[in-house]
Amino acid sequence: MELLKKYPNLFQWLFLFIVFFFLCFAIDVPETYKFIRAQAEFVKDPNQVSFTVLGAEVRYYPFDNFWRLPPLLGWLPIWVNDSIVFLLEEWMPIEVWNEDLQEFKKQPLILILTRSISAFMTFVIELIREIPLGGVETIVAFTSWEWLDANPWAKLPGLPWTVVTAGTAILGYKLGGKGLGIFAGVTMIYVSIFGQWEPSMQTLSFILVATPLSFIFGLILGIMAFKSKTVEKFLNPIIMVMQTMPQYSVLVPALVLFGNGDHAAVIITMIVAIPPMILLTLLGLRSVPLEVIEAGKMSGCNNFQLMFKVLIPTARRDILIGVNQVIMVCFSMAVIAAYIGAKGLGWNLLLALNQLNIGVALEAGLCISLIAILLDKMSLAWANKQIDYFGKLTFFERYKNTLFFAGSVIIGVIIAYIGSFYLINGFNYLFEIPHNKGISTAGFWNKGVDWIFDTFFYSLKLFNTWLITEVLQPMRALFLRMPAVATLVLIIGSGYIIGGIRSALIVGGLSLFIALSPWWDRALVTTYMTVFGVIVSCVIGLIVGTLCFQNKHTMRFMLNVCDIFQTFPSFVYLIPVMMLFGITDTSVLIAVIVYATIPAVRYTIEGLRSVPTVLHDVASMSGVTKIQRLLKIEFPLAFPHMMLGLNQTIVFALFMVIIGAFIGTEDLGQYILKALSDKKGAGIGLLLGVCVAFIGLIFDNLIRTWVDKRKKHLGIV
Repeated sequence: MELLKKYPNLFQWLFLFIVFFFLCFAIDVPETYKFIRAQAEFVKDPNQVSFTVLGAEVRYYPFDNFWRLPPLLGWLPIWVNDSIVFLLEEWMPIEVWNEDLQEFKKQPLILILTRSISAFMTFVIELIREIPLGGVETIVAFTSWEWLDANPWAKLPGLPWTVVTAGTAILGYKLGGKGLGIFAGVTMIYVSIFGQWEPSMQTLSFILVATPLSFIFGLILGIMAFKSKTVEKFLNPIIMVMQTMPQYSVLVPALVLFGNGDHAAVIITMIVAIPPMILLTLLGLRSVPLEVIEAGKMSGCNNFQLMFKVLIPTARRDILIGVNQVIMVCFSMAVIAAYIGAKGLGWNLLLALNQLNIGVALEAGLCISLIAILLDKMSLAWANKQIDYFGKLTFFERYKNTLFFAGSVIIGVIIAYIGSFYLINGFNYLFEIPHNKGISTAGFWNKGVDWIFDTFFYSLKLFNTWLITEVLQPMRALFLRMPAVATLVLIIGSGYIIGGIRSALIVGGLSLFIALSPWWDRALVTTYMTVFGVIVSCVIGLIVGTLCFQNKHTMRFMLNVCDIFQTFPSFVYLIPVMMLFGITDTSVLIAVIVYATIPAVRYTIEGLRSVPTVLHDVASMSGVTKIQRLLKIEFPLAFPHMMLGLNQTIVFALFMVIIGAFIGTEDLGQYILKALSDKKGAGIGLLLGVCVAFIGLIFDNLIRTWVDKRKKHLGIV
C-alpha cells in the first residue's frame, strides 16, 4: 500500500496496460477480417450489410463490435458532399443578367458568389503576374479580344529579369544589410540563368496575392478575438483543427466551390495561412505591457486609436513574424496547389516527380527552396528591423534605395533593348531566359542517380527488404491487430491519468469519431507510420541536439540548419528518398524521419538553453560531472520544453505521412488523394482531413496537458 500511495501514477499506467493487453488477447481476430486494399474498397460484396441515414446508403463488413465498431458516421461525408452540391446548384436561386444570351437567368446565390470571387482572384493574379512577365490578360479584362486583335500593340511588356533581380537585391540590402542583399541577388540570378524565371514568377504571383489577403483577414480576426472572448472561443477549435489538418484535404471542397486554376490555389492557401496569422496577432496584442495600454488611455485615446496607434505598433514584431509564417505556409502550398491547376514551380516539380525525372525535380525543388529561404530571411529581417523615428536624414539618405531602384530600372530596360538586337535562337536572353532554355544540371543529377543506383543497388535493396519485412510489416500488423475497444480504452485511460476527466472526454470523443468513421483501419496504418517516424526522429533529435548544445558554435550552426531545412516545402524531401528507395513505404518513412527530426533537434537545444545558468554554476560548485549535470539537472528541467518538441515532431511526421500518399502508401492520405479525382469526393476529402487532424489533436492534448502539469510541479512559469 505504501508503494501504491508513493507511485499512484505508475500503478495507474500498469493497470491500464494490463487491461489493454487483456482485451487485445481476449478479443479474437474474426476469420473474415482482412485489410481491404484501395482498389476493392467500394466494391459491392454480398457479405456486406448496409444502413441508410438521410438518404445516404452506407455499406460495410460486419464484425464483432469489440473488434471494429460499425461505421455509424459513414453517412456524414455523403451528406457533406450532397450539401455542397445543393448549395451550388439549387439553394436560393436569383435572377442575373447573362451577357452571352442577353437575358436574365436564374442561378444559385452561392454559385454566383464563388464564381465572382474566382473571377476577381484570377484578375488580380494575372495583373501581378504580367508585371514581371508581360501579357495581354489584363488588357482583355478591360476591353475584349476583338479590340486586342484590332490593336496588337496593346500588351503589357513586363520587366526584364535584371530589373527584378536588382530590385530584390536592393530590398534585401534595405532590410538585412549586405549579406541579405547579396543572397537575394544570387538567388534571383540562379533562378533566371537556370531557365526557371517564368515558373518562379508564376508561383510568386499567387503568393503575392494570397499573403496580403491572409494577413488582412488574419489581422482582423485576431483583433476580434483579442476584443471578444466569445470570438476567441469560437475560433480556437477551428484553428486547432486547421493547423493539424493535412493541407491538401481542403483541395476537393475548394475545387468543387471555386473550380480549377490559380484562383482556387489562392483561396486554399488563404484557408491554410490565416490561422497562424490569427494566433500570432492575438499573441502579440496580449504581450503588450499593461503600462503601455494605461498610458494610451491616459493620453485620451479612444478604442480605435488605442488599437491602431498603441497596441498594434507595440506588437509590431509579433505581427510581422505572423507575416513570416503566412509566407512560409503559402510557399508550402506551391506544390500542393499544383494538383488543382496552379501554374509555376510546383507544377514543374509535380510533373517531374510523376515522370521520375529526378534531375528536373531537383532543379525545380532547389528553386522553390532558395526562394522560400530568401522570403523567410527577408520577412524576419523586416520583423526585427528597428524604425528610427527621430533620425535627421538627408533626402538622398532617406530615398537612396528608391533612387537606386529607379536607376536599375532604366539601366535594365536599356540593356534589354540592346539585347533585342542580338537574339539567340530567337530569344532575348537579357529580357528573359525562357523556361528550359537556360543552364540545366538535370543530366548530371540523373547520371548521379543512375550511378548511386548501380553502385549501391544490392545494399539498398537488402536494407529496403529488411526494413519492410522485419520491421514495418510486423509493426503494421501489430497496430491492425488492436481491437477498437482496446484502443479506445488505452486512449481514454491515458487521457484520464494525464489530465483527468476533461482530458479523457476530449481524447475519447476525438478517437470515437475516427472509430465510427469508415476509415478506422487506415487511421491505424497512419498512426503506425507516424509512431515509427517519431520514435526514430526523437532518438536522433535528442542525440544531435544534446551534442550540439555542448558548444555554442555547433549549437548556432545547427539552429541555422534547422531554420533552412524548415523552410523547404515538404515535397522536396520526397525527391532524394525516391532516388534511393523507389516508391515504397521505406521512402515515405525516411522522408518522415528527416522532416520530423528538425523540431526534435530544435526543441532539444532550446529546452537545454532554457535551464537557468545559475543552476549550471551551482552544479559546478557542487562538484558534479558534465554527465551528472546533464542527467540530473538539465534533462529534468528541460524535459517539459522538449516534450513540446515531441508535439511538433508528431505534427511534422503526420503531415509527411499523409503527403507520402503521392508516392504510394495505404493510409488516410491515399484516400484523400483518391478524393481529388472523385466527383463526389468533397465530403470524403474533408472528413478524412478531419480524421487526420483528430489524430494530431489527441497527441497534442495529451502532451500539452502533461507539460502544463509538469511545469507546475517544477515551479516553471
